[in-house]
Amino acid sequence: MTSTTPASHSHTGAESHATGRAAVVVAALGVVFGDIGTSPLYAFKETLNPEHGVAFAPDAVLGLLSLIFWGLMVVVTLKYVMFVLRADYDGEGGILALQALARRAVEGAHAPAWMWQILGLLGLVGAAMFYGDSLITPAISVLSAVEGLEVEAHALRPFVIPITMAILVALFAVQRHGTHVVGKVFGPVMLLWFVVLGAAGLTQVLKQPQVLVALDPSRALGFMLAHRAQALSVLGAVFLAFTGGEALYADMGHFGARPIRFAWLFIAMPGLVLNYFGQGALVLGNPAAIDNPFFRMYPSWAVLPMVFLAAFATVIASQAVISGAFSLTAQAMRMGYLPRMRIVQTSGAAIGQIYVPAINWSLMVGVLLLVVGFGSSSALSAAYGIAVSITMVTTTLLAGVVAYKLWRWNRVAVVLGVVVFAGIDLTFVVANSLKVAQGGWLTLAVAVVMMVIFTTWAKGRRLGLQAAEAHQLPLEPFVESLAGHMPHRVSGTAVFLNRDAYSVPHALLHNLKHNQVLHNQVIVLVVQSNPTPRVDAVHRISARSLGHGVWSVIARHGFMERPDVPEFIRIFAYQQGLACETMSTSYFTSRASVTAGQLPGMNRVRQVLFSWLQRNAGRASDYFELPGNRLVEMGQRN
Repeated sequence: MTSTTPASHSHTGAESHATGRAAVVVAALGVVFGDIGTSPLYAFKETLNPEHGVAFAPDAVLGLLSLIFWGLMVVVTLKYVMFVLRADYDGEGGILALQALARRAVEGAHAPAWMWQILGLLGLVGAAMFYGDSLITPAISVLSAVEGLEVEAHALRPFVIPITMAILVALFAVQRHGTHVVGKVFGPVMLLWFVVLGAAGLTQVLKQPQVLVALDPSRALGFMLAHRAQALSVLGAVFLAFTGGEALYADMGHFGARPIRFAWLFIAMPGLVLNYFGQGALVLGNPAAIDNPFFRMYPSWAVLPMVFLAAFATVIASQAVISGAFSLTAQAMRMGYLPRMRIVQTSGAAIGQIYVPAINWSLMVGVLLLVVGFGSSSALSAAYGIAVSITMVTTTLLAGVVAYKLWRWNRVAVVLGVVVFAGIDLTFVVANSLKVAQGGWLTLAVAVVMMVIFTTWAKGRRLGLQAAEAHQLPLEPFVESLAGHMPHRVSGTAVFLNRDAYSVPHALLHNLKHNQVLHNQVIVLVVQSNPTPRVDAVHRISARSLGHGVWSVIARHGFMERPDVPEFIRIFAYQQGLACETMSTSYFTSRASVTAGQLPGMNRVRQVLFSWLQRNAGRASDYFELPGNRLVEMGQRN
């Protein structure tokens, strides 16, 4: 017995480790692959749309399948899975994390200021485009699934829109409860989804094995040469098959690169490829199935269960995009591109699980308007793609900068790779631009609005800070001046949130002026958002004593962390050996107000917008986790 125990323990440990890795892979399926995993519902059908001007023929079907297959191989597998997933910033992914990583690489290489600005602009463009995608994905995914009801019951067609809207309203309504409970079933459902996709496709491929000749890339090239006039229009539809590729990188921080790579290579990609080839085999044998090849693959008794499974899968796909919008908003706020909004932490275990009410309800209204306005997944496909393709271009360029400047890859290899990937991305941008008039303008308009908001808020804050500096008093001389005329001291600790560590907080001046008292312990606190996902504990707090019980403290947090001021104060007190009792600590903030006309560096329209954003910004108590019963907020007009 004793001789077998260590081996038994080792075996059990290995099994436990393998089980843990398998659980992470399955969980990744439920979050990362929802968007791209539901593309078979509408992508192949749209490539066969007669509006593209391509006559139905076996060679055309094989050429389209070849384009989809090699697009999945090059754009998703080679670019995102093998290349972009390497660009993690302390384990985090996404366009803003990539922007911060690229800017760090450029900063370390002492590049010119114009390059720094271009990298910042690329990140903002990609982020702005993501919001447009966040509107389209829930609408087209859920609508395409519910449309499956029409395959076996045409009488249900009038109910497709109401059922879709009911599902979407329910989806947005439950966001406030968080995804940590529902998320436990997301992975197994998507695993079942990919298995069913692959099985259905394989059944059709076995009936029409000649469809496998589409694996030959010459079929894709031949199709493009034979249909030069229609090529760009068709590519806009082909692109729908890999619009979810960006999500693989955006959600990397939740699971890591290895589980995502494994899930794609061994589960998601095989299921998708088999299903697309199965749809192609079906229409080769039965051209009448072109109206909805996805649901036509199944026997009549299985259509309704597939509608329910597809609806569940599209809800998961929508959930991933909505959660991504919440995370992106939080990152943008902490990086200074958006005003403060109320953020609700929905999980005590996972910091990334948050809920942003303003974004949630805005998305819901926009998505419902899209469903009613466009009325079908085919119509919505015209609005889909342009935003994602532009985001893919920005990702390629930023990743190229990281590969060359930070990883020190060979210049020729990096340039060649960027030229190839960017060339493909730009081709899809041009192809999708043909759909702008039919609906693509919508996502571009959303992106333009977000870009205006990003740049207006960032510039307005900078100009406002510059204007406030003209009226600031230096902190250290001010503290020294108090020694000669010390006001009445009261017990407890006062924490004054300030913009910098060297000037007197506006709230401190007003407290002295109106209350004529000073707490025994005064902390001037500056909360800094670092351009890193997280900040090491040893670098979290830095403090210096100014004498007379006054401290200047800087608290740092990453753009993936929430700025919890009471927690910062507890860490500071522990480090300095001070007594900061929770119930005897008060927090003072000042709410600045810059009216239109007081920012000479901005035009009148943007000044009005900035003033409106400032008035509607969230309260500091919500953003900094300040207890409302110990908060004093004072007004400030610059």
